[in-house]
Amino acid sequence: MALTIRPATLGDLQRILAIERASASAAHWSGEQYSRVVESGLVLVADDEGTVVGFVCAQGVAGEWEIENIVVAESSRRHGIGNTLVRELLKQIGSRSGPTVYLEVRESNLPARCLYQKHGFVEIGLRRSYYQKPAEDAVLYRLSLITGV
Repeated sequence: MALTIRPATLGDLQRILAIERASASAAHWSGEQYSRVVESGLVLVADDEGTVVGFVCAQGVAGEWEIENIVVAESSRRHGIGNTLVRELLKQIGSRSGPTVYLEVRESNLPARCLYQKHGFVEIGLRRSYYQKPAEDAVLYRLSLITGV
């Protein structure tokens, strides 16, 4: 595996959509929504020798960031790709002077929750019945990239 983390392009959208559609726990967006975030947000893809095997999307507003979606293709899970995507995303957010990162995750998604906690995210709340199909609560997390905040 020769993994590269790089910014997404509009040419990656079909593969991003295919990976997302195959993951029941992912946030499901339209192609237009992904197109907008590729053009205006921060979207990184994990590229394994020319094939996109995962991605992460984030948006920044007024110095605060939100991780909106992260998905690794099922066949590529358990190889550290999600960890690598989060690490690179946080590095890029930090270089853009983003002091705080937020996210929400399905309460039952224990692998994702462990990943975020590994990177220093702290649980700060719960959104009841936030997710649909299936209905589930969202656990809210926050990470301060500035010491003491």
